[in-house]
Amino acid sequence: MTEQEILFLNQDIVIGLIDLIDRKDVFTAVERAFGQHGRKKVQMPPKTYLNFSEHNGDARIMPSSTDFSDIFGTKIVTVFPENSKIGLPTVIGTILLNSKETGVLLAIMDGTTITNLRTGLAGAVAAKWLARENSSVAGMVGLGKQAETQLLALMPAGDIQTVRVYDLNEDAKFAFKKWAEEEFDIEVIPTDSVKEACDCDILVTTTPVRSPVVKSEWIQKGTYISAIGADAEGKQELDSRLMMRAKIVVDDIVQASHSGEINVPFSTGIISKENIHCELGEVVAGIKPGRENDDEIIVFDSTGLAIQDLAIAMLVYEKALECGVGTKLEL
Repeated sequence: MTEQEILFLNQDIVIGLIDLIDRKDVFTAVERAFGQHGRKKVQMPPKTYLNFSEHNGDARIMPSSTDFSDIFGTKIVTVFPENSKIGLPTVIGTILLNSKETGVLLAIMDGTTITNLRTGLAGAVAAKWLARENSSVAGMVGLGKQAETQLLALMPAGDIQTVRVYDLNEDAKFAFKKWAEEEFDIEVIPTDSVKEACDCDILVTTTPVRSPVVKSEWIQKGTYISAIGADAEGKQELDSRLMMRAKIVVDDIVQASHSGEINVPFSTGIISKENIHCELGEVVAGIKPGRENDDEIIVFDSTGLAIQDLAIAMLVYEKALECGVGTKLEL
């Protein structure tokens, strides 16, 4: 392929290529990206937001580069919750890859599948470093597509035997049970309340709420919580009192402060930077400790890092070149 040609990979091709890549390699790529972030070996400005309140949606522009690759990338992702009513995905992403040497555009690929995958893997990497080693019960609050991705990533990384699930939609609870029990050799227990789902070792929250649904008193000592849903200013899934009890680990302090789980308690002065233990990359890099005892409640505030998308997109791009798939375009 010449420098003037751009490789276009649609969603079906991206899904097919990901299926050809060993999941351990994808996990390692995301974990390595966290480590590079912890060592300050990346360029990754905070997400830039375009808000379209009249349509209840937004767009996010996420550029990134790492020291270990000669490719940089940019993801444009849109989040429109009302899309489900017209048969479209809530989250739609596109990823561009460019050469660091020349700036030439190398590839345009679907980023929706990669977005879902990297979010799940971020939670799995965090669980590896922050959850108790004997964790066997997971709780899931919110059972959309991201909940499936979280469980798919979490299962190979741990020893989960039971999953307690809650969603406002009763049908979603039993659909998730059917899917998960067919996919894995586990027991899935639909619960009648968020409180019951919180009776677990690892709690995953993937809701779009702006008022906390998880109360501090429901969380036992030793619980690891992966807070995924808060991805914009004003969103909050966890009781602020819980954040005061917990060791807080974020994926990126600047990003989390304005659009992650900590954004509300941080902006209202309930917590400050002194309450944030560290970034996950610092734990992966060995710079800061992760879990230090079995009694700690640890919250991982996952906002999504562009370098995670870049790490997976490069694997997909390399596999596409190896397999000779995709459409070649010229601008």
